[in-house]
Amino acid sequence: MQPTPVILLKEGTDTSQGIPQLISNINACQVISEAVRTTLGPRGMDKLMVDGRGKATISNDGATILKLLDVVHPAAKTLVDIARSQDAEVGDGTTSVTLLAAEFLKQLKPYVEEGLHPQTIIRAFRTATNLAVAKLKEIAVPVKKDDKQEQRQLLEKCAATALNSKLIAGEKGFFSKMVVDAVMSLDELLSLKMIGIKKVQGGALEESQLVTGVAFKKTFSYAGFEMQPKRYENPRIALLNVELELKAEKDNAEVRVKSVEDYQAIVDAEWNILYDKLEKIYKSGAKVVLSKLPIGDVATQYFADRDLFCAGRVQEEDLKRTMMACGGSIQTSVGALTDDVLGQCELFEEVQVGGERYIMSMVVPSSQGGIWYGVDINSEDIADNFVACVWEPSVVKINALTAASEAACLILSVDETIKNPRSGGDGPPGGAGRGRGRGRPHAH
Repeated sequence: MQPTPVILLKEGTDTSQGIPQLISNINACQVISEAVRTTLGPRGMDKLMVDGRGKATISNDGATILKLLDVVHPAAKTLVDIARSQDAEVGDGTTSVTLLAAEFLKQLKPYVEEGLHPQTIIRAFRTATNLAVAKLKEIAVPVKKDDKQEQRQLLEKCAATALNSKLIAGEKGFFSKMVVDAVMSLDELLSLKMIGIKKVQGGALEESQLVTGVAFKKTFSYAGFEMQPKRYENPRIALLNVELELKAEKDNAEVRVKSVEDYQAIVDAEWNILYDKLEKIYKSGAKVVLSKLPIGDVATQYFADRDLFCAGRVQEEDLKRTMMACGGSIQTSVGALTDDVLGQCELFEEVQVGGERYIMSMVVPSSQGGIWYGVDINSEDIADNFVACVWEPSVVKINALTAASEAACLILSVDETIKNPRSGGDGPPGGAGRGRGRGRPHAH
């Protein structure tokens, strides 16, 4: 009696293993590194990427390039994911992780070809990584938080170093101060995600400004908006998720009436409901009304007559930023607009920025020798990077080194790749007969 065959993998599954697979993975990672290699440093070049829809993007930022690359090779995808985790973790060093990992793999490739066991190489790499991290911590200069002036100068120099390789490197002095101001304006309870960037066409780079609060583009407005004041000092702000407009009859439920008086009573009731909402908002003491849902022409004119500012269809993200910066909470009804749910800012105004009108809520900030030598590409010599102010946070270097080492070890530990066939590949071509609700055509 012959033993029953056991099928472990689906027919058509592609498998690759052994040293050829390791070499293939290393070569694929080399290709990824070549895509971003020339973008590194203050003299880095830009890359032009065009997606499937024809949208073109020009950038020398490693995180942006890796995000736009359509990588197919599994090992190369792993390297891209680890490099992008560097951007998510510390916000810088994505290109460094990619190049370091690729260089590690390039150096160990001969040992793999000679037959040295990958786990032996991995143990050596992890030991070397621990020694390198220990050395980085040893030469790192601690930030003296007690001296605010010295701390600020150090942060500005770190920001200027990060901007050296960006498109705005020529204005790094201007933007480094702005970046530090933005970070220092946050308190311990607010995350860096609270710092937003609004892009406005027109004007020069030097016209960029930091808004210590919230700024968002003016939303669609009805007649009466221009009669509203455009500047308030210390106003109370009502943040709503309430619709303040009359609905057309066709949008409402069907109501059958027998007389004109009955119809007029329904219309009057709808108006009374709207005016009741508007009166409650006015009596709450709020001078600024922001809502995620539409604010109609009747409500806009009502607020204008009482010197209130209103804006409907505000993006949810902007509404939440306003809540975090100015206090208060977003209300789904107007029945309980007490002082504790209203926000407040120091200055609220509508201003012209470039070719757009922006609404801004300003708030008061609530925050609180030779071992450093490296290559100076400007003078084509070596220099003391501490004196030259080429400073970077040690956490960026430590994380980059650790991530690159782990990426190399992970790719080196994979000696077999199994690709399953595409689902539905065994079915009839074009999926004929798989549709739902489609029968055979009747013969006539």
